Order: sequence, then structure tokens, then C-alpha cells
Amino acid sequence: MLRTMYPFWSALISAILAQALKPLFYYFSTHKWRWGYIFSTGGFPSSHSALVSSLSTSVGLQEHFSSTIFAVTLAFSLIVIYDAANVRYYSGQNIKITQQLLKDIQEQLNTSFDDPIYDTKIKDVLGHKWTEVIGGICLGLAIALIFHFCV
Repeated sequence: MLRTMYPFWSALISAILAQALKPLFYYFSTHKWRWGYIFSTGGFPSSHSALVSSLSTSVGLQEHFSSTIFAVTLAFSLIVIYDAANVRYYSGQNIKITQQLLKDIQEQLNTSFDDPIYDTKIKDVLGHKWTEVIGGICLGLAIALIFHFCV
């Protein structure tokens, strides 16, 4: 079962490993531990990119790169990678701008808004920078190759 299902296991391990590495890379860049990054979106490396690149590579290696199923997984991967690096990243940036705008308005008016909607905590790190995406892709490729040649 492991041999026939290795694209799935390769993808899963890639995503888990990417999430586990996030606090370590954060520590290297800031010299502070943030263990919560294991469960967060955003950061280096992208677990979305690691998962889909590992899946596509594993499917290509197992079913051949000229197969229809490889084409399907590649198309799926490109959509996920684009979404992680663009749509989700800019959504996070939009959240940061909106939060700052509300803060500035409250300071200018010297008041606070009564509606509880303004107290809602929103995650502002949703997506990835391209370096984080490329890191995830490299991790996914490496795990796929390890699984292919060692399993």
C-alpha cells in the first residue's frame, strides 16, 4: 500500500514537515521562538506549496510525466501555489491596512467604535511571499524524490 499510495504519503509528510520547520526558520531570522507557528498559515516554508509540489512530482514519477493524472495534479498545484502567493497574501495585506485605518480613525476622532465587529480578531498572515512559496516547492520536490527512491 505504501508503494502505490506514496504520492499521498509524500504530500502529507511534506506539509507536516513544512509546518514543523516554520518555528525553526522563524527562530533563525529573529532569534525568538514562536512555537505557535507550527499551526499558523503563512511563513517559511509554505506547507501548501510543499504539499502540492510533492504530490505532483510523486504522481509524475509514478505515473509518468506525460500522463493525464500528472497534468491534473500539476494544474491543481499551480492554482494552489498562485493562491498562496497572491490571493491569500494580498488578502492578509488588505486586513493589515484595514486594521491600521480603523486604528487611525479612532485616534483622530479620539473615540472607539461601539459595534463589536470592530473588536473581531482577524488573522493578518494568510498567504506567502514568493520566497516562502519557493521554499515550500523545494521541500516538496525533495520529499517526493526521497520517497520515490527510498520507498
